Amino acid sequence: MTAFIILGFLGGLGGTEVILIVLVLLLFFGGKKLPELARGLGKGIREFKDASSGIDKEKDKNENTSK
Repeated sequence: MTAFIILGFLGGLGGTEVILIVLVLLLFFGGKKLPELARGLGKGIREFKDASSGIDKEKDKNENTSK
């Protein structure tokens, strides 16, 4: 599901462009560093989602108590 969201965000890029970007990333960071970077990115996205869902829950809670 997350891959579809990311690929949907990149909407205008074709397969050739994505392959070129991946090759450039491999050249810059190397094969050993990319999994660490992806893992860190995934943790950051997860923390952002948790924080945004916490805000939504808090907002809903405040709306329910004010009624």
